Formats: sequence, C-alpha cells, structure tokens
Amino acid sequence: MPRKNIVDVGGYPLIAYTIAACRLSKNISRIIVSTEDDEIAQVSEEFGAEVPFIRPAHLSQDNSSDVGFLQHFFDNFEEDEVALMRPTSPFRDPVIIDQAIMEYREAPSDITGFRTVNEINENPYKVVKLVDNYFEGFFPEFNGVKNYTNLPRQTFPKAYTGNGYIDVVKRETVFKGDTFGHKIYGCKTNPVVDIDSKFDLKIARLLTLEYDRIIDMLQLNIEKERI
Repeated sequence: MPRKNIVDVGGYPLIAYTIAACRLSKNISRIIVSTEDDEIAQVSEEFGAEVPFIRPAHLSQDNSSDVGFLQHFFDNFEEDEVALMRPTSPFRDPVIIDQAIMEYREAPSDITGFRTVNEINENPYKVVKLVDNYFEGFFPEFNGVKNYTNLPRQTFPKAYTGNGYIDVVKRETVFKGDTFGHKIYGCKTNPVVDIDSKFDLKIARLLTLEYDRIIDMLQLNIEKERI
C-alpha cells in the first residue's frame, strides 16, 4: 500500500496512533519520525512528533533494509539505543509499552537486541510445503518421528513471532550491519494488529470497535496534543 502510514483508520491517519501511544508512555520522552515523504512528515508533526530530518530516498526503497535507516538515525543522534515503533501497529496499549521498557531495562546487559513477541497457533511443525502436490514437512523429524505433522499440536514446543509492539535496537548492533544481532531478548505481549496489506487494513478498521478503550485513550490524547 503506497504511503500506508497516513491511510485513514477510525478517522485518524495510521501513524497518529503510534505517536499518541508514545506520548502516553511514561518511559518515552521523545518521538522522532524517520520518513522520506513530506506529507507524512507534516502529518507526524501535526500529531506531536519531531521530524528533524528527511530520510534519503535511497534508504526508503521497497528493498531497503532496516539497518540503513537506523544507521541514518544514529548518525543524527548521539544515542546508544532507541525504541523502534513501527506505525503499522496502531492498537498499542501505553501500559504494555511501559512494561516492556521496564523489562528491557532489567534484561541482561549483553543482549544485542530486544523484541516483543506473541505466541502463535500456527506451529512450524504443523506447516508443510507441497512438492508435486504432496505434503512435505520442513524438518527431517521431530523426536525421532518422521511423520511428525500428524502429532497433536500440544506435543510441540510453543512457537512465537515478533509482533512489533515495541522493539529496541542498539547503536553497536546496527553499525555491525544487523538490526537485532544474534542475542535477541524476547518479551511476551498480547498479539497486536500489524497492517501490511489492504486485507490487514480492513481488519484494523473492523477491529476499531474491539479496541474502544485504547482508541478512546489515544483519540483524547491526539486531540489534546495536536498542534
């Protein structure tokens, strides 16, 4: 979706929800938006974020990596770490954001990155590929069982996926050419809607009714803080 960060969700541009959630966080003191788009920059400033620079176009292509724009950020700010808040997750609870930040502060100092995750039902041991229309698992076996895909789901270890509720990246890791590095601390949260397609956007718009408490809180803050 072109310029999806400012599509309408519940009467507000998508990025406004992330900005508002950050403003409501007790542990986030400054909100910087990195974008190459002048309109997204203007909208971000209207809702209370700072846009102190415009991201170079070559760091904003479809195949651009996170490392590129993060290195650009750290080139402009003398920070050792930053909370990475992707605008595609609009329904964050500021209380959970603060809890995750506190967990990050208490995590071992040698971690190379911090990511929030949630448990998923689609266990990788239940996923198959089709080879000439025949089922084939992605792993040779599970505990000695080759036909493991027919085992009960509870047989397998719990599986998690990164959800982007709040991630923390470190300058040292980024300038080694990696976003999170090899020693990533996982912080468990509830699932959050992540908008990557038009279908996801439809779900988000439908779910606005299910997120009344969070949206009411964010909308009040948006109206109060809007410049």
